[in-house]
Amino acid sequence: MIPETDRRRDDMRAVVLVPVLKNARASRAAQPEAAPAPQRSEEARLEEAIGLARAIDLEVVQGLIVQVSQPRPATLMGTGKMGEIKALLDQHDAGLVIVDHPLTPVQQRNLEKEWNAKVIDRTGLILEIFGRRASTKEGTLQVDLAHLNYQKGRLVRSWTHLERQRGGAGFMGGPGETQIEADRRLLQERIVKLERELEQVVRTRQLHRAKRRKVPHPIVALVGYTNAGKSTLFNRITGAGVLAEDMLFATLDPTLRRMKLPHGRTVILSDTVGFISDLPTHLVAAFRATLEEVLEADLILHVRDMSDPDNAAQSADVMRILSDLGIDEKEREARIIEVWNKIDRLDPEAHDAMAERASGRDNIMAVSAITGEGVDALLAEIARRLSGVLTETTVAIPGDKLSLVSWVYENAIVDERRDQEDGSVELDVRLSEGQAAALERRLGNGPKTEKEDWER
Repeated sequence: MIPETDRRRDDMRAVVLVPVLKNARASRAAQPEAAPAPQRSEEARLEEAIGLARAIDLEVVQGLIVQVSQPRPATLMGTGKMGEIKALLDQHDAGLVIVDHPLTPVQQRNLEKEWNAKVIDRTGLILEIFGRRASTKEGTLQVDLAHLNYQKGRLVRSWTHLERQRGGAGFMGGPGETQIEADRRLLQERIVKLERELEQVVRTRQLHRAKRRKVPHPIVALVGYTNAGKSTLFNRITGAGVLAEDMLFATLDPTLRRMKLPHGRTVILSDTVGFISDLPTHLVAAFRATLEEVLEADLILHVRDMSDPDNAAQSADVMRILSDLGIDEKEREARIIEVWNKIDRLDPEAHDAMAERASGRDNIMAVSAITGEGVDALLAEIARRLSGVLTETTVAIPGDKLSLVSWVYENAIVDERRDQEDGSVELDVRLSEGQAAALERRLGNGPKTEKEDWER
């Protein structure tokens, strides 16, 4: 650790570095031409890293793309490049270096000593942003857990002379628990405590989902790369006041709102945390309880910023995370609508060409969340897609089958009940196609399954 007296004064002035590894370039070039993975340009990576730094109010004095021919285990980059960066820090009196690349604890410590400045890597920066954005108890717990798991391997032995106690019996026992060992033990105890609290969060979410299933409104989840315009679209559709700014990770905690589709059906719209490339595994694990809202959704709106030149690479990053969550390719076709957002930022020719590409395709909708263009068509497509989720119908149950009334109440939404003079009951209900077919079979209007025969 750098002594506090030797540390640079202005830790809010930052230099942002984007290392480009030449061997990584070569491996990408060697990929088969049949399925090239979309790659983000170096300039786009630098712009995103600067945006991440500014999201926590840092003053970025310089942004650099650093070519690394051979990554070094001790410092990542060579001595010549480190000397250039040290001179740059002196020139701008900057006290912080952000490296848009994973750093090992050894690399981070050695770079801090060399530059006499604080150094954080991409994971540490994203954790810092999430820590500032978390506004609920659940969000704070998830960020704290991710941060502690990240710090677990980065404890530095600040007091090497300090031994907390002697081990063994008598005066001849060897050194006991050192300061760093005590810190690790306390850290692990805190991690276990947070994991238990998050288990309670998971149970609470499961209870909420169970309640929603009893009143089975379809769920529509918004996903997308950070700053793609999800919250703006969420506000446009629902009229909610969710924070929506031109800023990376402007919102963190998920928000759910009820909304009515054009034909009156009620659905639940969920705005989730934005995704980003190289999302730290600590965060994916910690936020799994939140991201499971996406798995529960009947329909997923993948919001893309089509004004961004790297939107193809951003889309690939989102799809990769959805695959990690367990949404396979077949499910994508049935459950995902691509929302091509921010078309208002395109020039007229590109705007018309993109609208033409999207027209006639059920799984793509071109919209502008700011101006409202295309939003009505999107809502109509959502209503069409969800038309098979719930069916509104009137069911007549004869007097000799009144036992089915309780089954209907358990498996459907009953809007109105009318008891007839002949002892029969009429119910205005909303139920899924599968439940409607099961009810018809129980009423004797269709073939019964073996399970239903056994139940009867």
